[in-house]
Amino acid sequence: MGKQNTIFTTLLFTAVSILPSGISAQQKATVSITAKSDAPTINKHIYGHFSEHLGRCIYDGFYVGESSAIPNTHGVRNDIIAALKELKIPNLRWPGGCFADTYHWKDGIGPKNQRPTIVNQWWGGVTEDNSFGTHDFLDLCETIGTEPYLAANVGSGTVQEFAEWVQYVNHGGKSPMSDLRKKNNRETPWGVKFWGVGNEMWGCGGNMTPEHYANLYRQYATFMGDWSNSGKLFRIASGANAGDYHWTEVLMRDIPKNMIEGVALHSYSVIDWNNKGSATKFDEKLYFSTMKSALFMDELVTKHAAIMDKYDPEKKIALIVDEWGGWYDVEEGTNPGFLYQQNTMRDAMIAGCTLNIFHNHADRVRMANLAQTVNVLQAVILTKGDKMLLTPTYHVMNMYKVHQDAKLLPVTVSAAEYKVGNESLPAISVSASVKDGKTHISLVNIHAKEKVTTDINLSGLNLKDFTAKIITSGKLQDCNTFESPNTITPKAFKDFKYKNGTLSVTLPPFSVVVFEAK
Repeated sequence: MGKQNTIFTTLLFTAVSILPSGISAQQKATVSITAKSDAPTINKHIYGHFSEHLGRCIYDGFYVGESSAIPNTHGVRNDIIAALKELKIPNLRWPGGCFADTYHWKDGIGPKNQRPTIVNQWWGGVTEDNSFGTHDFLDLCETIGTEPYLAANVGSGTVQEFAEWVQYVNHGGKSPMSDLRKKNNRETPWGVKFWGVGNEMWGCGGNMTPEHYANLYRQYATFMGDWSNSGKLFRIASGANAGDYHWTEVLMRDIPKNMIEGVALHSYSVIDWNNKGSATKFDEKLYFSTMKSALFMDELVTKHAAIMDKYDPEKKIALIVDEWGGWYDVEEGTNPGFLYQQNTMRDAMIAGCTLNIFHNHADRVRMANLAQTVNVLQAVILTKGDKMLLTPTYHVMNMYKVHQDAKLLPVTVSAAEYKVGNESLPAISVSASVKDGKTHISLVNIHAKEKVTTDINLSGLNLKDFTAKIITSGKLQDCNTFESPNTITPKAFKDFKYKNGTLSVTLPPFSVVVFEAK
């Protein structure tokens, strides 16, 4: 991960409408949801996560060491394991990020007291002892029940190093690398499917041109022999920085289709890279501009997908948004290089809207990774000593997990407006799906002040027995803290009526609601 160039700089507003404290106006929106036989399936891998050697994500986050007084399994906190199992995360990306292109995997295997140290030049300049390496990560994925996504070193590594890593983790027969794995007390291979061929090659991965990287990718992909018998590797090219559509064009044009399964995209919800603002001390102007940046994901996905369609009309190659989320200034008193930030109702809005966007582009978006899992950026988990809390983002993703591997139900939305100054955004974000006879509808009202009454036409679906959960709070700036870890949690939601095929819902300001019906 690294800083992206973005069109979103400081937004100036000439006026802000202000309502008296405690008074909420109300708008109306209409939604129509239909079944479509050829609609795509929402790939569960859209719900992936990202764990980089950055700040306290790995060390003092996931990993506290086998000798820690904090209950752990092979050094990984048991409370984090339980939380991620509950979340049903489908994949976990590691070891970076920018860190991946300075990471040499052989430094992180073998007896821990014999592993060399490494200076994390990207994030804080700290010295790491490599006590969390390949075995630790892949064993963690097995414990959680998630698929590993390894981001491999192209920027400062070699083709041989990359190929040997594939052999080490995937080859079941006799070979130099499988023999080394067995020597390190792992008899059977892990069978890793997802591989990132470098990270942010336009930036911290080497400041390359797309033409140069496309040729380099072809070289690395050629030597990624699939040593397992479980099927082909899923090779993911380092993709564009936000709106760099030329990058996607070159990769799709120059890489043979039999050598690539996915193209990555990175985009963060940032107000201004030079003045990102506080995670908790923000006003409505800053909130509005953050949501504008988050909703821009729809345009990014649409335009990158259109380029991919030119070269791959059958949509065999996936768009992989393997870094997304809110990025603010770090919490006061913390290391600037550790990117530790709080998680408020604003982040719940980002999560709900972004996942809805991915759902509605499920024909092309088939994997995504929230940045990052623990203690970094828009984390789902924060830790402090032996304490752990679940953030509003965690609760949104837990509510939304019902969409994993469900069939998309196309939606049309005539949204209410959320206006600040001279700019406006659609106030309502919606997606829907069906699986195992159950229909789920996810709704987000991003408006900071106003309720939105939404009429949802479901006449063609023959539904009944509606239940719902909501995430909301008294203020946008509200968050879960170690003193009050349950300030924001899902609650039962009752403010709706269903009659003659229409579901009428009154959504509170800045709220996320998920309906279930049969």
